[in-house]
Amino acid sequence: MNGRVAVVTGGTGAIGTEICKHLGAAGARVVAVCLPGTPDCVPDAWEAARQRDGYQMKVYGCDLADFEQTAAVFARIEQDIGPVDILVNAAGITRDATLRKMTPDQWRAVIAANLDSVYSTTRCVFGGMMDRGFGRIINISSVNGQKGQFGQANYAASKAGIHGFTMSIAREGARKGVTANTVSPGYIESPMIMAVPEEHRAKIMAEIPVGRFGRPEEIGRVVAFLAAEESGFITGADISVNGGQHMG
Repeated sequence: MNGRVAVVTGGTGAIGTEICKHLGAAGARVVAVCLPGTPDCVPDAWEAARQRDGYQMKVYGCDLADFEQTAAVFARIEQDIGPVDILVNAAGITRDATLRKMTPDQWRAVIAANLDSVYSTTRCVFGGMMDRGFGRIINISSVNGQKGQFGQANYAASKAGIHGFTMSIAREGARKGVTANTVSPGYIESPMIMAVPEEHRAKIMAEIPVGRFGRPEEIGRVVAFLAAEESGFITGADISVNGGQHMG
């Protein structure tokens, strides 16, 4: 990727970290963005761990649900590192509840963190990408955005909305060398899935034809492929990485 600047939101989480490492291995200058105050957002420790892995990466804290904060942090990244060539939107939260019990705050929190943030980050970099004639936008959705999930109306709506957004900006950026694609992971080995009771995890795994959960590096590999200069004819796609759990 010849020193291109790549920003990964949610970049200090389990999946985000592997995305960062795969982009770094491909030659990108990688910046991770995380939400201050959350367990995954410990910039000094994360940067030190990446140094031990052989990478020089930076972390910026930001509440991506807030457009003004997002615009400010992306301006800082451009000033400190350079114009953003690759944007990976991997930040996301859950606030699960059945619809009858879901509060307006639970609905708004998930839509803001998962969907509004994708608008905000993309809005900050899209014009510059088109002006320079190159851009790669990869948005991380979910298998549950494709098939729905009990107790996740907010999450599924936000993740389904991501691909509608992706297809629209793919059309807008296509003639200017800017591609936009969605990656929809299934259940991936992470602290989130390991926090699920073992009995429930076993039921989930029984629904996955390959017979296991995915690994974070498998998502990182797909993202790095889509971010490559050689992937310029792929745009508007939604790539499922779910072990066959859901086939469209």
